[in-house]
Amino acid sequence: MQAMNKRLILLAIALFTATRSFCAEPPRLIVQIVVGSMRAEDLGRYDANFGEGGFRRLMQGGTVYTDCRYDFQQTTTPVSLATLSTGALPSTHGIIGDRWVDYTSNGIVSLTDGRKGPGAYHLVAPTLSETLRRQNPESRTATVAAEAASAVMLAGRGGEVFWLDPVRCDWITSLYYAAGVPEWIDRSNDERYNLSYTSTEWRPLLDRERYVNTRNLQIVFPEKRGKRGETPRPEGGGLVLEDDYQRLLWTPAGNTAVLGLAKQLVAQYKLGEDATTDLLNICLDASRHISEAYGPESVEVEDMYYRLDRDLEDFLTFLFAQVKDGNVTVVLTSDHGTSPSYDLALEEPDRFNARQFEVIVNGFLNVRYGTGNWVVAYGDRGIWLNHNLIYERGLNLAEVQNEVAIFAMQFCGVSHALSATAMRSSYFGSGYARRMQNSFYPRRSGDVVINLMPGWIEEREACRSMSGSMYGYDTEVPLIFYGTGAGQLHVNRRVEMTSVAPTLARLAGITEPAAAEGDPLSEIVDL
Repeated sequence: MQAMNKRLILLAIALFTATRSFCAEPPRLIVQIVVGSMRAEDLGRYDANFGEGGFRRLMQGGTVYTDCRYDFQQTTTPVSLATLSTGALPSTHGIIGDRWVDYTSNGIVSLTDGRKGPGAYHLVAPTLSETLRRQNPESRTATVAAEAASAVMLAGRGGEVFWLDPVRCDWITSLYYAAGVPEWIDRSNDERYNLSYTSTEWRPLLDRERYVNTRNLQIVFPEKRGKRGETPRPEGGGLVLEDDYQRLLWTPAGNTAVLGLAKQLVAQYKLGEDATTDLLNICLDASRHISEAYGPESVEVEDMYYRLDRDLEDFLTFLFAQVKDGNVTVVLTSDHGTSPSYDLALEEPDRFNARQFEVIVNGFLNVRYGTGNWVVAYGDRGIWLNHNLIYERGLNLAEVQNEVAIFAMQFCGVSHALSATAMRSSYFGSGYARRMQNSFYPRRSGDVVINLMPGWIEEREACRSMSGSMYGYDTEVPLIFYGTGAGQLHVNRRVEMTSVAPTLARLAGITEPAAAEGDPLSEIVDL
C-alpha cells in the first residue's frame, strides 16, 4: 500500500513538473509596442469606436494592468524608454533627459551623439535586448522607431536598430549598430515607400458625430449641407507641415510607417522562426508629437488612435500568422501620459517661460555674488550652474545650490525645487521628493531640479500639452500583455513600470537585466 502511494505521489510530481514545463515554454517572439504619450484612460475613452482586432483584441484577450505608473518625476520619452528597457530608475540607468551639462568642461552633452552616429553611449544599465543576446547568442533583436533617440533607448547596445532620416524620410541606422541598412531596406528607400503614407490634408476617419472629443484644429470635416450647427472647418491653430518628415511625424502616417517596417523586420529577419526567443521593440513617436501639438482633448488625437487601431489590427493579424503556433507575447504600453492642454484651462492660460527663468536666476546670482555667467544651461526641469566660476570666487557649492533652490520657489508655476546637494545627502522615502530623487543621477543632473504646478507646462512653439512631471496624467500609463504567458485577466493592484523588463526576461527564460529594480509580474510569470 505504501509502495503504491509512493508511486502515485511520484507520478503526480512528474505530471506537475511536466505541466509546469509546458506552461513555462518561452515565446518564440516578444513584441514590445510603445505608444507615445498614451494616457492610462485613453483605451477606455475611445473603446466604442475601436474595431475587434486591434486595441480591443488586446484588452479583451490579454492581461490588463489597470494601475501602472512610472515612479519618478522626469517622465520624458528618453528617460521613460530607458526605464522600460532596463527595468531601472533614472537614478540607476543614468538617462535624465535628451541633454545635460558636463561639469568639467561646461559643455552640453547630447543623449545619442557620438563619433559613430546615434548610439547608447551614455546608457549606464544594460537593456533587455542586450541581456537577451548575451545570454542567448542565437536570439535576434530588432528595434524600430520614428526617432533615433527612441530607438536607441529601447535597443541599447547592438541589435538591428532603425529610425527615420529627417531629410529624406528613409529608414536609416548608424555605424554604432551596422555599416548600413540591409539591401531590402535600401530598395524600399529608393522607392520612397514611406512617402506613400503621407497626405497633404488630414481628413477624419469617421463621421463627425462619432467622435468623443469636440475640438478640431487641423482636421477638415466634410461639409454637410442643410444641417445647422455643423462646423466643417477646423478652429485654427493647427500646424503648418512644411516637409515630408513633418507630414509623417505629426500625422498618423508616422505610426503606419513604423508598423509597416516592423512587419518587414519580422519577415526578413525570420523573427520567431525557431525555439530561441527573439525580441522586437516598436516605438510610435508620432502619437507623442500629435498629442503635444493638438492636446489630448483634440479630435486629431482621437482620430490618430482610430487609425492606429486599424494599423494595429493589420500588424497583429500578420504577426500571429507569421510565427509558428502563434507563439508570441505582445506587450502594449506607453512612455508616459501627457498634460491637459494649457489653453483649455478654466483660468487664463499661463506657461512656464524657461528662458526667462534662466536669465532671472543668473541675474539673482549676479546681485548676490558679482557679475558672471553663473547659469550654464536649463533643460528638462534642471538648472546647471557654473562650477568653475563658483570655485574661482571661493564660494561653497552647496550653499549656492540651496540659495538658487529657495529663489526658484518664488517663480509662478514652480511647485518644488530641490538642490543636488539635498538629493545626494538625504534619503526621501515618500512623496514628491522621492520621485524627484528617483530621477536624479549625480554625475549628470542639474544643480537644482524643479517641478511645475499641476497643469503647467513649459512655453514652447506649437505645443499645447507636455510630459515631464510627477502627476498622474504624466506617470500613469496602460500596460497589457497578450499571447503566450498572458491569460484573460484584469489586475487592479499598483504596478511599477520597472517590472516590465524583468517580467519579459523571466518569460524568455533568461536572468533579468543586471540593473533591473522591479519585480517580475506574477500574473505573467508563475514565480
